[in-house]
Amino acid sequence: MSGHSKWHNIQAKKGKADAARGKIFTKLGRELLIAVKQGGPDPAGNSKLKDVIAKCKAANMPNDTINSAIKKASGAGNSENYEEITYEGYGPNGIAVIVEASTDNRNRTAADVRHVFDKAGGNLGTTGCVSYLFERKGIIVIEKESTNISEDDLMLMALDSGAEDFEVEEECYEIKTSPEDFSAVREELEKNGLTFLEAEVQMVPMTYIKLDEHGKERMEKLLERLDELDDVMNVYHNWDEEE
Repeated sequence: MSGHSKWHNIQAKKGKADAARGKIFTKLGRELLIAVKQGGPDPAGNSKLKDVIAKCKAANMPNDTINSAIKKASGAGNSENYEEITYEGYGPNGIAVIVEASTDNRNRTAADVRHVFDKAGGNLGTTGCVSYLFERKGIIVIEKESTNISEDDLMLMALDSGAEDFEVEEECYEIKTSPEDFSAVREELEKNGLTFLEAEVQMVPMTYIKLDEHGKERMEKLLERLDELDDVMNVYHNWDEEE
């Protein structure tokens, strides 16, 4: 393992998430809506919904809010329809960026995302231009302070349930799975009373790029502006932030 992790400062991460909680919950609500529309409101028969619920819980979304969103999405009068779309492009200094969005207006979202890239000195590319630099992996992050299970026991539990890798960071454990095994590993850990800081299938970069100060500033602005777009659900990149 490279040792690279975005979880090198959990308290800072939590503080940032708390400040943006309303926006995070709005976006997660849309992910719940899409999952229900695609596979129905019962998580037992809808694996995508089950995984989105786990992501919601990792973001500390209250159960009542989750249940209300599912109920609303499955209501006969709900006519909201979103399609999922992925954009690929380049940030400052050729940083590879993948943007996952959900939209009810493809032209509006494409224009908004392109504008953000242009302002940050990057540019949108064609489908496939950077995705080959990433691999799809299930990522589960557990804060050390949240469990009494020993490091060795937790590693054995994760690997026995199908995990590919177990990485120990200063403040947390990061478990990596194939996309196919993600749900089974997550459910086994949940059964043993574990809670997660993060639990979702992501695009993980295979290599990272460092930036100088000017590049960092532009990259931070790009990520901030993408996050401000309501249609943007997830952003992945290969910028090495731990410098």
